[in-house]
Amino acid sequence: MMVSHVQLSHYLVVAALLFAIGAFGALTRRNAVAVLMGVELMLNAANLNFVAFWRYVDPTRLEGQIFVLIIITVAAAEAAVGLALVLNIYRNFGTVEVDRVNTLKG
Repeated sequence: MMVSHVQLSHYLVVAALLFAIGAFGALTRRNAVAVLMGVELMLNAANLNFVAFWRYVDPTRLEGQIFVLIIITVAAAEAAVGLALVLNIYRNFGTVEVDRVNTLKG
């Protein structure tokens, strides 16, 4: 049997780095698709935290996995709606840069 030497702090450091990369990408990018990818990275960092805490705190309870399934569902819905909005903005304005689309006139 293999003994895992990976501790909870290792997972938390990776999740913090993943969240920081996602936040940096979401705040500094002009392209709307890149902003959505940054948000997805942040949601995946939260998923990693939930699973890590589930594994190291109390693996008999399933709350961590249930939260991860809910977040994955929300992320999939967010991606579908976000990409639909990006396509609609591109069709109306001809660009997906968020700086150029400053007014949403109907």
